Amino acid sequence: MQFIDKAKIKISSGKGGNGVVAWRREKFVDKGGPAGGDGGNGGSVYLIADEGLSTLMDFTYRSIFKADSGENGFKKSMHGKSAKDLYIKVPTGTIVKDLKTGNIIADMTEHEQKVLVAKGGRGGRGNTHFCTPQNRAPQYCEPGEPGIERNLQLELKLIADVGLLGLPNAGKSTFISRVSAAKPKIADYPFTTIVPNLGVVRKSTGDGYVIADIPGLIEGASDGVGLGHDFLRHIERCRFLLHIVDGTEENPVENYKIINNELAKYSQKLSDLYQIVAINKIDSIDLERLEELKKEFMSLGIDVFCISAVTGKNMEIIKQELENKVNTIPKPVSEVEILEDLDATNNDDNYWEVYKADKNTYIVNGGKIIRISQVTNSKNTEQIIRLQNTMKAMGIIDELKKIGIQNGDTVVVGKLELEYWDDEMYK
Repeated sequence: MQFIDKAKIKISSGKGGNGVVAWRREKFVDKGGPAGGDGGNGGSVYLIADEGLSTLMDFTYRSIFKADSGENGFKKSMHGKSAKDLYIKVPTGTIVKDLKTGNIIADMTEHEQKVLVAKGGRGGRGNTHFCTPQNRAPQYCEPGEPGIERNLQLELKLIADVGLLGLPNAGKSTFISRVSAAKPKIADYPFTTIVPNLGVVRKSTGDGYVIADIPGLIEGASDGVGLGHDFLRHIERCRFLLHIVDGTEENPVENYKIINNELAKYSQKLSDLYQIVAINKIDSIDLERLEELKKEFMSLGIDVFCISAVTGKNMEIIKQELENKVNTIPKPVSEVEILEDLDATNNDDNYWEVYKADKNTYIVNGGKIIRISQVTNSKNTEQIIRLQNTMKAMGIIDELKKIGIQNGDTVVVGKLELEYWDDEMYK
């Protein structure tokens, strides 16, 4: 399976349904009254973490997600149906960033963690809500709120307890295939592993821990050489590191230092993680040479184990040591700064603009005022008056006067074309 650890997606929550203007007309019901139902709420969009996923590959095939809109209201005070919320599954360890602001809005570290990223629009109210003792037959309703559109970036940092390090062909893939059910590609040439492999190792208590085989690092990886630069971030969440060195190489200690130098260049935090060294391929090393290597590593103050991943020698010993360290070393605390995500719930669109289309025509545009125009009947005086009052309260009328509107000019608001008239101009 292809490993993808970065993706961009576009999400849209559903708009709320419009309320309606309707009247109760039933036999034997005296006087009736307003009976316009409310619109249903639009569907919200949530991200939900799933530990069963380990790649963002699905988002290369589908990157646009849109929740359904709510239904409009009905007569007889019947409400429109609210839309279902949309849940988008992402791997645990996914960091979510708003591309517009650059803010990190979520760090999905726990299984089934749920984060709201776009709230659905609220349904508009029907004319039943506007009935008062002074106005018993309101001729207007309310439009539904719009949905929210956002562009998000997803970046995956794998969550594992143990990170496997080592130069290419050190035997990491063979090791992880021995201790877990993972089946990585194994071959006797460098750069076999080109994607991280995750394996679950069963503990003696019956539960398990996750071990991650990170693609081979080489000298210069922190500067982008080879594959390591792309995957170093995947070991930032590990409790500790298991560093496998090839004991048959000319200078295994120097190889160990090369990898740690790359870790220090990339991040001091990675360099400070506790490490266990496993000298691999001892089935191909004479005993005298092996003792020399052990002494060299121990002189650096490092815990050293001698194993053969191919034959299985000493594998149970190192598995027990890994289990002990998993039980005693706590998970690193996330240092990701998450800012309050106000954009996820900001459905109201009060932005508007006014411009002159020609000598006698003015265009009014903007989310809220256009939505109100959509539920306004140009033949209904009461609805037109409510639209004009809304425009006055929003400052649109004052702006029209500033840019020179005159009595008799045409004002276009959405689907409506209205004739402007102001008695104050004649005083």
